[in-house]
Amino acid sequence: MWPGLHAETDPERAAYVMAATGEVVTYAQLNDRSNQAARLLWDLGLRFGDNVAILMDNRREYLEVAWAAQRSGLRYTAINWHFTADEAAYVIDDCGARVLVASERFADLARDLRDRNPNVSHRFVVGGPIEGYEPYAEARDRFVAEPLEEELEGTPMLYSSGTTGRPKGIKFRLDREPIGNAPGQLMLLTSMFGMDESSVYLSPAPLYHAAPLFYSLSVQRLGGTVVVMDHFDAEDALRAIEAHGVTHSQWVPTMFIRMLRLPDEVRSRYDLSSHRCAIHAAAPCPIDVKRAMIEWWGPIVWEYYSATEGMGATFIDSEQWLAHPGSVGRSILGPIHICDDGGTEVPAGEVGTVWFEPLASRPGFEYHNDPDKTRGSRNDQGWATVGDMGYLDADGFLYLTDRQSFMIVSGGVNIYPQEVENLLATHPKVADVAVFGVPNEEMGEEVKAVVQALDSSASETELAQLENELLSYCREHLAHYKCPRSVDFEAELPRQPTGKLYKRLLRDRYWAGHASNIV
Repeated sequence: MWPGLHAETDPERAAYVMAATGEVVTYAQLNDRSNQAARLLWDLGLRFGDNVAILMDNRREYLEVAWAAQRSGLRYTAINWHFTADEAAYVIDDCGARVLVASERFADLARDLRDRNPNVSHRFVVGGPIEGYEPYAEARDRFVAEPLEEELEGTPMLYSSGTTGRPKGIKFRLDREPIGNAPGQLMLLTSMFGMDESSVYLSPAPLYHAAPLFYSLSVQRLGGTVVVMDHFDAEDALRAIEAHGVTHSQWVPTMFIRMLRLPDEVRSRYDLSSHRCAIHAAAPCPIDVKRAMIEWWGPIVWEYYSATEGMGATFIDSEQWLAHPGSVGRSILGPIHICDDGGTEVPAGEVGTVWFEPLASRPGFEYHNDPDKTRGSRNDQGWATVGDMGYLDADGFLYLTDRQSFMIVSGGVNIYPQEVENLLATHPKVADVAVFGVPNEEMGEEVKAVVQALDSSASETELAQLENELLSYCREHLAHYKCPRSVDFEAELPRQPTGKLYKRLLRDRYWAGHASNIV
């Protein structure tokens, strides 16, 4: 199950369509171009287990390069293009990428990266020239569109935000399996969501995220068609469903909120009758928002809870959710265990850390170059966690209530506050700092910084000036989506005598009146 087979049986079928331009890439074209790109990578000396970094917007070449790596037994790392040069350079260096493919759209960032990653031996550009980057299409087209002599399954190696301030690569085991050995998760898409070769899947989110990339490649394994939006726009998404006969789609709650805010005449303008399955994940969905989406689209809304690490997953359909509002579903990959801080399982209804008991058939993962974090994600029984807190009801449905790590989820994007705290602590006018998520009606959460100023006698005017200074300082050094939207000031932050910060005391003030500490 992979595009090469569909290129033989139905070469003119659309593998994907670029929604903004209507450009169609057939399976024959995807197969030929990814074959050529695979031969390019081989010619550059990349072998089984080596890494390619992709720094592209949602454009035609993205899935082509991903499939070239996937069919060459390589790892490929999708770079978040919101990153600063320092952040991107760290990921490229940490993953060991030997080749970087970048979009001309990010020329400034790409230029800043030219001298930062000595292990990158070849740099290519799509969409226009960048000094120091070779045109990708010209390099690709020097090679014949024939498969490599040995085609092996590769794998993505994506990065999660790091609790210690740096992103961590999620590294899966690579076996020398021939291309076409589809991952086990593909069975979930067929059995749970009814995906097959007739499916038309709408991908409105950036392909550097795990779910859009995995689902797009999986639909192409099945022989379906992916409709790729270059960026999310609420009305354009509805227009794409009608224009392309979309059957399946994937969203984050912020997208639901923006579509629900469209005027009634716009929402009713488009024929959505082809739409059979709307999947959402990545962030908790407010109950009122999800109920409104089910009322609008009907009982086609599915939710899952999982992580890039892939240690487990829950699913819930519309009917189940209406009976268990707020739940993220029941496990489909192995038992869920809710444990207290001592590792003892707690009864139904009691909150604790969510642990997944992985199936033996699931591929193991590690955090690249971080054995301590890898060990910390598992317990003595082999169960795994990402630190979320929640409880099971009497029927085995999981409800999430908080995050052990204070991770912030804003618009479906994970942000770890430690990285922001580490930066603000270096500012000469900051004595102490805490960063955490606070409620935001549209994004779910937004980043808040609470600061103890070094000058305890600073006036309100001086603190207002300091707030602007600190926000600018963050934007200078961090991707903008990680930066606080505002800074509040306290005379002294609450710390134990040992120095441990009582961050939850600060955070709880902002969540007063909410039933849960996540929205």
